[in-house]
Amino acid sequence: MGTEADQLLNDGPKIRKEKDIVAKMIRIYCKKKHHEKELCEECQSLNEYAMKRLSHCKFGEEKTACAKCLIHCYKPVYRQKIKVVMRFSGPWMLLYHPLESIRHIPIPNKLRKSISR
Repeated sequence: MGTEADQLLNDGPKIRKEKDIVAKMIRIYCKKKHHEKELCEECQSLNEYAMKRLSHCKFGEEKTACAKCLIHCYKPVYRQKIKVVMRFSGPWMLLYHPLESIRHIPIPNKLRKSISR
């Protein structure tokens, strides 16, 4: 039986991008809600937790959006916190990080196939 430390960490391009987007959203939330230049203790804790969960995601590069995942690996308290952060920061991402916002919008597979032709 392996421990969590024995598991391979996910570090593919999709996971790295997810980590980047989540970190940006948490920074926006903290800056706007807590009026801090650096992450406050609560937001730093949430950021560390989110990075850890993404690193250990069972689906790795095949992961879907966490909200659509069949397995919710966040503890309920952190899941609620990240939902609040994402709901608040999502619209702000269009202003602060427009390219990431557009790239993060899920594209249905049918449309993706027709675009790539």
